[in-house]
Amino acid sequence: MTLILENIAKHVSLTTKEEELFLSKTSVHHYKAKSILLHAGEVCKYSYFVNSGILRSFNINDNIVEHVLHFACEGWWIGDMYSLLSQKPGNLFIEVLEDAELVLLSKENQEQLYFEIPKLERFFRILTENSLITHQERLMDNLSLPAEERFEKFCKKYPSLIQNISQKNIASYIGVTPEFFSKIKSRLIRK
Repeated sequence: MTLILENIAKHVSLTTKEEELFLSKTSVHHYKAKSILLHAGEVCKYSYFVNSGILRSFNINDNIVEHVLHFACEGWWIGDMYSLLSQKPGNLFIEVLEDAELVLLSKENQEQLYFEIPKLERFFRILTENSLITHQERLMDNLSLPAEERFEKFCKKYPSLIQNISQKNIASYIGVTPEFFSKIKSRLIRK
């Protein structure tokens, strides 16, 4: 559980007693690859912290095309922010891509922790702000950058994932078909 405490310590300092209280409100679960933690149409009840493994959040459009919104690897948080915060059914799936150990924090326990350890509210606000910034940057990149540059940014943001995620998932994340992604990758390799 030290990884999650290190993650929190990047933004706020907890006493030993506060760390123990925080950990008492979480649970650790192991999931096999291809496990679906959340389906579109469900209410997201948990924030997931990745101790190990790789996850993705994605949506499936009316043409049954997947659109990857986010990847999460060791030391990252993932969830359906819209659904978690509004407690309304969301439109994201969360899938385990590589066997994972996750720390689950329920919405209910998170709210309790805000009351019992107010500085955690600051921590989660910082996470939310950073997520908003990242999503806005990605939206602007998708609107203004060619696919090759989007792939190069992906490589810089997720250097440890390039070898562990399928080309189909990378293509979906950068917003191109797998076939077009293969052409991009070939061009970049020849450079």
